Amino acid sequence: MRGREDANARVLGSQWGDEGKGKLVDILAREYDVVARCQGGANAGHTIYDDDGKKYALHLVPSGILNENATCVVGNGVVVHLPGMFDEIDALLKAGVDARGRMMVSDRAHLLFDLHKEIDGLREAELSGNKIGTTKRGIGPAYASKATRNGVRLGDIRDADKFANALRTLAADAAARFDGFEYDVEAEIVRYREIASRIEPFIADTVEYVNDAHRNGKKILVEGANATMLDLDFGTYPFVTSSNPAIGGVSNGLGLAPRKFETIIGVAKAYTTRVGAGPYPTELFGDVADKLRELGYEYGTTTGRPRRIGWLDMVALNYANQINGFTHLNITKLDVLSEMDELKIGVAYELPNGKTTTAFPADIATLENVKVVYETLPGWKTDIANVRSWDDMPENAKKYILRCEELSGVECRYIGVGPGRDAMVIKP
Repeated sequence: MRGREDANARVLGSQWGDEGKGKLVDILAREYDVVARCQGGANAGHTIYDDDGKKYALHLVPSGILNENATCVVGNGVVVHLPGMFDEIDALLKAGVDARGRMMVSDRAHLLFDLHKEIDGLREAELSGNKIGTTKRGIGPAYASKATRNGVRLGDIRDADKFANALRTLAADAAARFDGFEYDVEAEIVRYREIASRIEPFIADTVEYVNDAHRNGKKILVEGANATMLDLDFGTYPFVTSSNPAIGGVSNGLGLAPRKFETIIGVAKAYTTRVGAGPYPTELFGDVADKLRELGYEYGTTTGRPRRIGWLDMVALNYANQINGFTHLNITKLDVLSEMDELKIGVAYELPNGKTTTAFPADIATLENVKVVYETLPGWKTDIANVRSWDDMPENAKKYILRCEELSGVECRYIGVGPGRDAMVIKP
């Protein structure tokens, strides 16, 4: 199955993550020369399947790795836990996928250490009843080290003394800040000296590489991690991630100018899910939520936690579109809705003051107390897992997609109907 993309493209999450970005990237990657990650870290969980149905769960390695003709780039905006990355690379190699010579990591990318994971847990414990719901992968503390300018970049690993001193400083700062902080920094230094020779072939000036690729007419596909509603600036702050999964993170995290991209694909589930704490206006509870969770197997790729479940929220989706400027959408997991008698789409919010709005509020207290205005559509009660063309879609499934297009003003080009590579309908 081939898409219709003929330009550099960005694939971005439009909800709270777990939309299925990895699958679309994997499918489109066959048409691209470069597939790049630009932000986030191992808190991203992208699940893809090869043509034989074999499953791969990726966290740092770009989802284009199954395309043997593509170069995979981990950009400067990503925080990289090297032991975890090599665990993925080794698992891929065991499965017959060799990343060596096809994957590069920016020398400007900041390193995430086990001490950042330790800090993440201590920080979450401090918050007590106000926990964010972090994955405890150390993402926030690693970005904090970057922002306070005492982080360690991948290129620093080439200078053993500089690297060791920088890591000792990080550990000393953490010990001074957190009671109960335990970390054997000298053992970690030894560990990374052993890693240094192995990572060397992967280290590259990726800013120069992606710009040179663009100058030479190569097609570049960017794989966003997390999602717009978790963006540090535009998400439901403070219940957000510590990077910018919205469109601004692409140029900042790769060093490639915005004008060099023409296609921006927003990925959205046909319903919504969220992991962790934070406001979630269309959230469902009870039997309907349980049914959708089981039908969609909604458990986190990274954490294994049950995901919260809700109806499609067009207020949030249109807000994401406003920020990102989607050229078209990929609606995923439409098949999960096939057993529902009726479906609801949130189209507006009634505010605590009684006014109705289609704007997404910044204030968390307001978001937690809105009443969602819903449209109700009939279900189709037909299994669509084997549908491969728009013409074969049940009429009510078509109506659901067309209503999404009307409400968003964006073409729903890709429609996911199952987990496999071939389980994607391209709307004409």
